[in-house]
Amino acid sequence: MRVCVATIVQHPEHARITHRQIRALREAAHDVTFIAPFRHCNASPPPGVRAIDVPRAVGTLSRIKAIKAARAALRQGVRDADLLLIHDLELLLALPGKRPPTVWDVHEDLGAEYATVERSRLIRRLAPAVIRRLERRAEQRLHLILADESHRSRFTGDHPIVPDHAYVPQEVPPPSDDHRIVYLGRISAAHGAVEMIELARRLKPYGIRLDLIGEADARTRPLLQEAQRTGLLDWFGHVPYPHALRMAEGALAGLCLLRDLPLFRAPVPVKVIDYMACGLPVITTALPGPAALVERLGCGTVVPFGEPAAVAEAAARAVLRLRDDPSLRAAMGARGHAEALLHRHWPEHAGEFVALLERWAGAEERSAAVPR
Repeated sequence: MRVCVATIVQHPEHARITHRQIRALREAAHDVTFIAPFRHCNASPPPGVRAIDVPRAVGTLSRIKAIKAARAALRQGVRDADLLLIHDLELLLALPGKRPPTVWDVHEDLGAEYATVERSRLIRRLAPAVIRRLERRAEQRLHLILADESHRSRFTGDHPIVPDHAYVPQEVPPPSDDHRIVYLGRISAAHGAVEMIELARRLKPYGIRLDLIGEADARTRPLLQEAQRTGLLDWFGHVPYPHALRMAEGALAGLCLLRDLPLFRAPVPVKVIDYMACGLPVITTALPGPAALVERLGCGTVVPFGEPAAVAEAAARAVLRLRDDPSLRAAMGARGHAEALLHRHWPEHAGEFVALLERWAGAEERSAAVPR
């Protein structure tokens, strides 16, 4: 099977796209063409993958330019493809008329994001409705896969779930004597950037440092740069997924201090599963998904929502408790790792994902061969 995979929004080394899905396709001996913003992100394509570079869709003007460039890239990419797999809602506006069976992988809720982030009142009011119309139209024309059950309410069909799970080592990574905490993923005010900077400030007198691994939005970057300049934390920017997990191993805890927004309330963030896979205790705010998981397993600490200073203070107490009680830290890490290995190990689901795409590509080929 020849698959064209496309994104203009995500980083070319996005964990779900590249390190789970494309890797699974390549391991099943399928050919992959990957349309992504390689040059913008200073990234190289995975080995054995044909790459087509496009601009990245960031900001209004860049989005328009990227969508226009994506139209030409998609026409080129699907020329000999058996299936097209897209990862961005924006690409719904760039699909070529002549194309193979097309799958939209729904792993973000752009409508909820526009409704909650800091944008003009007009955009917050109009954008979600426009996005929902695009989603309904896509459901009528394309195959959909969902990353989480929380996305079902936006659609009418019974679309398959392809979960965002991790590569979980068979053994719990050993703890280290390095006193640090870690955060993996996108960094913004909504993702707890202010809370994490304040937490780093409170932990600095104890010799505990904060490692932030992930891209930050334009409003947050100056805050992180200043905090790093003053020695409060280390911000590494985007790091390829396998290396990011290795960097996380041995930390005192993994942070998930997301704010109480509808965008975050239903699913368990992937970063929480990654922390569990690394054998790290999880410190999370009281979002229903991660809080229920952490409390059920006893694999971390839930801190209440509140002002950034209050969240940081509660998180600091949790970190110091883990530092002072190595046996508690080890037990929490082991419980999270056991759950991740048993129920959230991506290789256990990779074959189902590949078979799903094979079935859709093959079914369309067979139906096209039948005279009508």
